Amino acid sequence: MDYKSIEDRMEKTISVYAEKLAEVRAGRANPAILNKVKIDYYGTPTPINQVAGVSVPEARLIVIQPWDVSVLKEIEKAILASDIGINPNNDGKVIRLAFPELTEERRKELVKDIKKIAEEAKVAVRQVRRDGLDEFKAKQKNSEITEDELKQAENDIQKITDKNIDEIDKILENKEKEIMSV
Repeated sequence: MDYKSIEDRMEKTISVYAEKLAEVRAGRANPAILNKVKIDYYGTPTPINQVAGVSVPEARLIVIQPWDVSVLKEIEKAILASDIGINPNNDGKVIRLAFPELTEERRKELVKDIKKIAEEAKVAVRQVRRDGLDEFKAKQKNSEITEDELKQAENDIQKITDKNIDEIDKILENKEKEIMSV
């Protein structure tokens, strides 16, 4: 039986989950936190990395150097309006984002947040499993597959689900270590 679409949807869920985790500020400078920040560039909402060079010269610093200096103020406004919680430092040529040291309390709060994101990803994976099982039950009801084939499909889909949930747990564990050890 073909479970390709189920596996693909679960993998997509995991990649979205990994992207969300990359945007969580773990005390280290990570340019991914700017992914959602867009500026109004000649009337078009544009990601910062398309109008400026974004670099990480130090562990706690992001430097944004726009190719067109006239957008410096727009970038600064967009960062202030976003919810990344860092005040930009504009020196007229570049914008610097300095990441403060995380407190123990803030680290624990971040771990709670990423666990919630992990649980959402697991729920999404289980939803894909449910959809896949419903599809096979409908096939069995229409006499396209036998009851034994349905049982085999349920077992196979459960194995795929378990594998993907384990993957989510591994990603969560790595991010948790990163946050707690910064």
